[in-house]
Amino acid sequence: MTDAVKLPDRHATLRLVPMVKDTNAAGDVFGGWVMSQVDIAGSIVAVRRAKGRVVTVAVNAFHFVAPVFVNDLVSFYAEVMKVGTTSIAVAVEVYAERGLRSPKPGEAVKVTEAVLTYVAVDENRKKRPLPPE
Repeated sequence: MTDAVKLPDRHATLRLVPMVKDTNAAGDVFGGWVMSQVDIAGSIVAVRRAKGRVVTVAVNAFHFVAPVFVNDLVSFYAEVMKVGTTSIAVAVEVYAERGLRSPKPGEAVKVTEAVLTYVAVDENRKKRPLPPE
């Protein structure tokens, strides 16, 4: 089992509580739900850096470390790793603070880590150069 950890000492990009509708037949939160939220969190920092619209072009890495359960408070921490001419690589770490029904309510565990690539696009959805920082 994954050991308890301390949440990162920075502002979470996104925080959510998964509901029953987000689970599979075994009662665990779908990996696809987590992936979707990771993409949203990653796009938030990519949009800020691009100062406009971006599209997801690649999921470079995705590691599920521990399950997410209904009533966990799930925090997504995203940061820009690398900037190219039109692209932005973003790392996202995901932590769950276990819910009240957990044997250890409030315990924080790292549940997922991922790296995604976004490309800045214009109003016609064509690649565009990133503006200077």
